[in-house]
Amino acid sequence: MSSGERETTMMKKTVRVLAALLMLVFIGLQRLPTARAAEAGSAPRSSVLPSGGGQALLEASDVVFLMLDHQSGLFQTVKDISVLELRANAAAMAKMATLLKVPVITTASEPNGPNGPLMPEIHQYAPHAVYVPRKGEVNAWDNEDFVNAVRATGKKTLIMAGVWTSVCVMFPALDAKAAGFKVYAVIDASGDPSEMASRTTLARLAQAGVVPTTTNAVLSEIHRTWNRPEAAELAKLYATVAPNYAALIESYVKAQDVIKRQKQ
Repeated sequence: MSSGERETTMMKKTVRVLAALLMLVFIGLQRLPTARAAEAGSAPRSSVLPSGGGQALLEASDVVFLMLDHQSGLFQTVKDISVLELRANAAAMAKMATLLKVPVITTASEPNGPNGPLMPEIHQYAPHAVYVPRKGEVNAWDNEDFVNAVRATGKKTLIMAGVWTSVCVMFPALDAKAAGFKVYAVIDASGDPSEMASRTTLARLAQAGVVPTTTNAVLSEIHRTWNRPEAAELAKLYATVAPNYAALIESYVKAQDVIKRQKQ
């Protein structure tokens, strides 16, 4: 074989190798988003619209509410939010869960002790809620039955609220985050003994990657659109979590009534 033929042969082999490498890179790039999603343990997100809307918001089908230690005795120690507002927001979460078919798990540290029983509104408005008793553990995530109940839902996004925020919410929130869950803490459906405790807790939660949020924000993220059959009931929930919104609705309804009467 002449030197020219050898060079031609080598060039052909080089071209084939480069083509093969380029094909491998192309296939790898195609599979990369899927691989990343698999690594993150995330399922396809049905709530993300073609516009990209919803990409950074809650995936309603992947949510479970964890209502932690909303006990009457502990309410008496809360100083960073009024107990009236705290109870109203916790009750609104229960109503929201029933209306939008979100699973709920409740628990209490020691309901027969001074911390007192759970507020009845949660199970009243969310009769599907599952109560998991604990054996004295301060941190719900220390209780195997509780963790098993959470895992049994199959949900990876945990929406937590409770009393105290700095203990009953923060401890399991940090542990659940470390266990691979996406965790939100509903601050205005939770309460702490002082403003200092609440501010310190918010800082620690944020540093750990737990997302602080509010009842109104959770409702809006799961709700997403007024073009749904539950719209009227959802409006009532907004009036609960934002009382001034009730006044807005009342004024709007009255204005519509006045217009209707003028046309008659």
